[in-house]
Amino acid sequence: MEKLREALIKADYTVDGVLEVLGPLAYSALARSESVPALRATTGGSPVETLVRLFLLQQPVDRKAAEAALPVAESLAAELVEVDGDQVRAAIDIRPYGDDDGHDWYLVSDLSGGLHAQGQGHPVREDHVLGVGGASTTLAQLTIRDQFGSALDVGTGGGVQALHLATHVDRVVGTDRNPRALKLARLTQQLSGVGPFDLREGSLFEPVQGEKFDLIVSNPPFVISPDNAAQGGRFVYRDSGLPADEVCRQLISNAHRHLAENGWCQVLANWLHVDGVDWRERVAGWVRETGCDAWVVQREAQDPAEYVELWLRDSGEYGTPDYLRRYDAWLDYFEQNRVNAIGFGWITLHNAGAEHPLLRLEEISHPVEQPLGPHIPSWFARHDFLRDVDDDALMHRKLAVAPDVRWEQLARPTYEGGSGWGTDSSRLSQQEGFLRSADIDPVGAAVVGASDGETPLGEILDAVGERYGIDGQNLRTGAVEAIRGLVEDGYLFPVA
Repeated sequence: MEKLREALIKADYTVDGVLEVLGPLAYSALARSESVPALRATTGGSPVETLVRLFLLQQPVDRKAAEAALPVAESLAAELVEVDGDQVRAAIDIRPYGDDDGHDWYLVSDLSGGLHAQGQGHPVREDHVLGVGGASTTLAQLTIRDQFGSALDVGTGGGVQALHLATHVDRVVGTDRNPRALKLARLTQQLSGVGPFDLREGSLFEPVQGEKFDLIVSNPPFVISPDNAAQGGRFVYRDSGLPADEVCRQLISNAHRHLAENGWCQVLANWLHVDGVDWRERVAGWVRETGCDAWVVQREAQDPAEYVELWLRDSGEYGTPDYLRRYDAWLDYFEQNRVNAIGFGWITLHNAGAEHPLLRLEEISHPVEQPLGPHIPSWFARHDFLRDVDDDALMHRKLAVAPDVRWEQLARPTYEGGSGWGTDSSRLSQQEGFLRSADIDPVGAAVVGASDGETPLGEILDAVGERYGIDGQNLRTGAVEAIRGLVEDGYLFPVA
């Protein structure tokens, strides 16, 4: 693989090199699986253009052009390409991949079934290995990037999470029940010049019995479909073979057994919204017995029809003769199980050893700033602080306004009082991370504004109460819950 890696780098088949040859228009179109602009941009015959056409656009290329760009004989022996007379075709997808820190990697996966061009697209095989998608990118952005001794990637697929983990973890273990995924993940590691990864075959935690890790991440095969219940799943990359959302329940409820002290687990998941059952209570049951602090965030909830359409397109079945039958059977399955929506989000566990573990479930559907990973530990740290300090002790603590917080006022014209303007609303907003915003009244705004990290909270409340004609003790009692909420959500933070 070293020879091929050197050839790819020499040809400038990198993230920046591909962007340069395609230009922003074709590059953006290709991200939407539209290949025509990229085909127009790669007619010059240079090595990088040849590699783009071969691997990204799934086009046959002239053998002489291929040999000028990569070692064809070695690639053929490794089953990376196929030779048909004077033409060479890609047998798998090798694409440049990187992160915000400038790493240049190569992610190996099966050829996409969704490239939009005449004659393009490949049927999705049962053991299909997925490339980079929205879910894998979400998990990569969410993952805590502290330095760790060990990490486990459950359901590693082609190895995208393992690549990121290798930048800040000493030992990376990846598990997958799909032997083909492990084969391609090993190619990903070799072509990217990282690792080695410790890759093991098996479902969920079966290959790591008795082992503990500082960090566990997983983008599991969470799709909820009738195929799981009746056939054990059609596509390994998305179907677990377990009914409903059982794979996510098992993953979450057992993760704590493999977490080292102070370890973290970060998982993407789907969960059912069942008639008459609050989704929060359903998912809370997965984490209550783990003994870990848990934060569950629902990012969106799709209705059954949207969900079915998404995954039938994902598997390349849209427009096929079997499309309508599968669509209908999937909706039947949801109706029989009283499913009115399917939630998607993330679950973070922290093995903090708390006597009374934290459990918070919430919806965050507004846009957030990526990456979120750096903001996750501070969220748990603030909740640790609030758990350990009672209301009386809180009055003696010093709080400060987070640097990214802004106070915004919206005024409307009025002639009452002779000022010409009247405050219509007053809000706090965050400019980083979770980008939350919250209404706040003038008294609350005054308390936040006076939180300088040097004055105890009780003294601030007394001074604000005097300014607004409110009894200090009454303000202390009435404001404490709101102040705890402001700390929870990151508008205020404790100063040691």
